[in-house]
Amino acid sequence: MNEIQLKYGCNPNQKPSRIFMEDGSDLPVTVLNGKPGYINFLDAFNGWQLVSELKKATGLPAATSFKHVSPAGAAVGLPLTDILAKIYWVDDLGELSPLACAYARARGADRMSSFGDFIALSDVCDTDTAKLIKREVSDGVIAPGYTEEALAILKEKKKGNYNIIQIDPAYKPAELERKQVFGITFEQGRNELDIDADLLSNLVTANKEVPQEALTDMKIALITLKYTQSNSVCYVKGGQVIGIGAGQQSRVHCTRLAGTKADNWWLRQSPQVMNLQFVDGLGRADRDNAIDVYIGEEYEDVLAEGVWQTKFKVKPPVFTREEKRAWLDKLTDVTLGSDAFFPFSDNIERAYKSGVKYIAQPGGSVRDEAVIECCDKYGMAMAFTGIRLFHH
Repeated sequence: MNEIQLKYGCNPNQKPSRIFMEDGSDLPVTVLNGKPGYINFLDAFNGWQLVSELKKATGLPAATSFKHVSPAGAAVGLPLTDILAKIYWVDDLGELSPLACAYARARGADRMSSFGDFIALSDVCDTDTAKLIKREVSDGVIAPGYTEEALAILKEKKKGNYNIIQIDPAYKPAELERKQVFGITFEQGRNELDIDADLLSNLVTANKEVPQEALTDMKIALITLKYTQSNSVCYVKGGQVIGIGAGQQSRVHCTRLAGTKADNWWLRQSPQVMNLQFVDGLGRADRDNAIDVYIGEEYEDVLAEGVWQTKFKVKPPVFTREEKRAWLDKLTDVTLGSDAFFPFSDNIERAYKSGVKYIAQPGGSVRDEAVIECCDKYGMAMAFTGIRLFHH
């Protein structure tokens, strides 16, 4: 099939709409179920590139959760701890396959943003992963294949209308890519940069010790940034993204946004949150929303009389700012990636508050020395890659 006609483009008024191969060749994808739209395909193709690179760089199955052409989360298939399984609402599913663990982690990075996501999987979708996807609110999935049982499970989703795309893993796009804006064609070479150990070898701080786990996290951060709308900053820990700041005009705003998401990921693991007693029958999305408000500055919105009774069996105590700070101080060994250089050391100061110890960024700012000095103050290890990773 050379083209797929779509219902409309980014918005319902943008017609006609299609995806097609300009050279007349067949599309590398097959729609197995549903009717994916314009934005679905944008998320699917960007997500597929991301997980393919993660698999190549780490040797582990990978998954990503995409929303509006940027990842909300991405991860590789490392086993889940009991705490992570609980905060990702998968503790009732038993031991999960590595691919299912990857998606649970990718979805769990920012469950608020992942609501209604498009999923990309590096490997053939198995039964565990399909069962996990089936119970989440999601628009669709792309993978190189599906087991017979997994496909049957996914086809039951959304009353049989769930979007399921299969992509040819052998497909290689042309070296030049084009797009049109305002009737004008833009052309550039594809960003085929490999994120590998050599790219991370230029350690410019006094601390030059980067353990293998942190090196893997650096790769995850940079690969994720390759497919995140710029400016972008990414926090990673233990093989998964824990916070992304995307599309902000100011880099420190990206660092703050991503840092807040990383903080929320860690606060969800606090005793105060783990001990919340939700009313019976409250859905996962409603629990996520309640937790998000409870750990935020507007906690009274869920603790007010007449409101808390709809969320909790027992009224939770206020999670004070001091208690939150004390718990956040236990978050350590976080990795931070940036798609362009840090122009000021305020980014490092904010990153330190979220437990960052390892940093990968291009370098090249006139204030590099001030940034390095700030890293040295906190004993951080920072690599200059020399490569910018803007994505628009």
